[in-house]
Amino acid sequence: MLKVEHLTKKYGSVVAIDDISFTVKQGDIVGLLGPNGAGKSTTIKTISGLLRKTAGSITIDNYTNTSQAAKRRFTYVPEVPELYDMLTVWEHLVFIAYAYDVADFEAKAERLIERYDLWDKKDKLAKELSKGMKQKVSICCALLPEPDLYLFDEPMIGLDPKSIRETKLIFKELSEQQKTVLISTHLLDSIENLCHRVLVMKQGEIIVDMAMEEMKEKLGNNEIVSLEDLFLEVTRDE
Repeated sequence: MLKVEHLTKKYGSVVAIDDISFTVKQGDIVGLLGPNGAGKSTTIKTISGLLRKTAGSITIDNYTNTSQAAKRRFTYVPEVPELYDMLTVWEHLVFIAYAYDVADFEAKAERLIERYDLWDKKDKLAKELSKGMKQKVSICCALLPEPDLYLFDEPMIGLDPKSIRETKLIFKELSEQQKTVLISTHLLDSIENLCHRVLVMKQGEIIVDMAMEEMKEKLGNNEIVSLEDLFLEVTRDE
């Protein structure tokens, strides 16, 4: 579903992403992990087309990521939700429905805002919402078109415990529907039991690309270890 080959992103002389390659298969939930400054958000933004790559190629379902065909196949939820101040919660969903040509969107939109406890906020302007509420709206907008690929950058930050649990359930449901999810996050415990695979970045490079079970077996010596333990092990300075 997603193929990244020899991707490089430079800001002047600073290399943010250093010749990375990976694929994400249909139906997989993949965690993109790494310390601050590792290049995770830059990678997600470059895949989504918000940043222009310096070198390499990115394809989504065999379409170049910046093509119209590719853009109709994915949605992106940024770390900081970007909403239109003068649109209501419901108007955001209407806008997305028209942009993605979502048929019979009303019932889908209602289910989403009820699921995220936004029904009593549906007529509020975005500028009146808290960061957590804005994050919920951003996630609902990403889910409404039901694309094939979902790109999430720190989706759990700002969410209350109930919404975090609901988001985890939605990730599992998407995988069962053969949808593909790439999640960049620092909240390791929030994805530990979700991911099929993890990519660990450090200083712009991918240092680990491994199935979760294989990673635990290799680094945990068959002991019960957490994703946090594994992350600290592979990213520690020698």
